[in-house]
Amino acid sequence: MSITAEMDRINRHMMASGYKLTTQRGIILRVLLENEQDHLSAEGVFMLVKMKFSEIGLATVYRTLELLADLNIVQKMNFGDGVARYDLRGEDHEHMHHHLICDECGSLHEIKEDWLFELEQRLEREYGFTVTDHRLDFTGTYKQCSSGGACKRECKAVS
Repeated sequence: MSITAEMDRINRHMMASGYKLTTQRGIILRVLLENEQDHLSAEGVFMLVKMKFSEIGLATVYRTLELLADLNIVQKMNFGDGVARYDLRGEDHEHMHHHLICDECGSLHEIKEDWLFELEQRLEREYGFTVTDHRLDFTGTYKQCSSGGACKRECKAVS
């Protein structure tokens, strides 16, 4: 889905929840969409926003990210480095996607497929429990990292 179409979808979601997509929120959202693969922290979002709209302050970025998290537009995540990062939730997936996180180089890879669908059905059958969401992060080491460090040069670390 294009950034414009995604912004329109999120704007409709916000309006249905009683919120407006203000200029500041739109700029912050566009930065998130343009850098979706980077799993930005609030400070990372702020640095990119400042390049486009210098009047937006860090507090506005934090408030907007918290609002987007409350509305399930983004998910606040921690990948073990103590930094809260924000990951967009796509309309095309019912659940949050999964991640591979390398202990050596810090690179992060997203898995968009829902590998847990069968487990969810089993939980429903055996326990009467309906899963509304899940998140799965795998931590480990890529073969390249454990065999001499080539990955440290080639992989992009979470930033």
